Amino acid sequence: MFIIPFLWLIRSSLMDLSQIFTMPPEWIPRPFHWDNFQRALTFLPFDTFFRNTTIIVFSVLIGTVLTSSIAAFGFSRIEWRGRDTVFAILMTSMMLPAAVTIIPSFLGWQKLGFYDSFYPLIVPAYFGGGIFNIFLLRQFYLTIPLDFDEAAYVDGATYFQIYMRIILPLSRSAIIVVALFSFLASWNDFMGPLIYLKSDNLFTLALGLQMFQGTYTAQWDLLMAASAAVVLPCVIVFLLGQRYFLEGITLSGLKG
Repeated sequence: MFIIPFLWLIRSSLMDLSQIFTMPPEWIPRPFHWDNFQRALTFLPFDTFFRNTTIIVFSVLIGTVLTSSIAAFGFSRIEWRGRDTVFAILMTSMMLPAAVTIIPSFLGWQKLGFYDSFYPLIVPAYFGGGIFNIFLLRQFYLTIPLDFDEAAYVDGATYFQIYMRIILPLSRSAIIVVALFSFLASWNDFMGPLIYLKSDNLFTLALGLQMFQGTYTAQWDLLMAASAAVVLPCVIVFLLGQRYFLEGITLSGLKG
């Protein structure tokens, strides 16, 4: 069920238009049109789209991992008045549909003069990194015994030293899970760039793929080839990080 759409994508990226829509469907291209990839990636300025996407993705990745891990540390390892109440209030924001915040968010960024720039896509990652990521890391941090913190306090460690030298090393798998989620969400984001970007030289890969579809026609062979090239980094990243992904989901903070 899950592999067939991917195989269909690869199969269609190596066919011409007549083969793609042949009935009954053909699964093996005859011949293989490897030139579809060269034509697709040179038909539009994909080097510019790739550069823009890379800038956004890695900026968001750094902001998400940094701020969500710090916020989770504050909600799990530091005692302060009203901590659980504030966290519960933040958790209720997960029930708010994203569509409800689109218009006020757009108007706010427009008032600040940041429309048609990368700022609306990057800056929010540096203000918490998303409540789901905070929740995931908080639950992971809670599995780490507080005895570690207390021993560090006795030795004169500060909160920052405990965070850097104890919590982060023990939470590597959970941090990688958050990084994976952040990478995939930012790389595949279509709605954000569509709303905030207007200039062609600022377009991302997701917006670039849309340009293969016109009002009356669509270049499906080139679209499939370009889509396969765009999907490839996501597949590679997930395959490299799947071991840490499975470890992080278990929410176990003890190693060895």
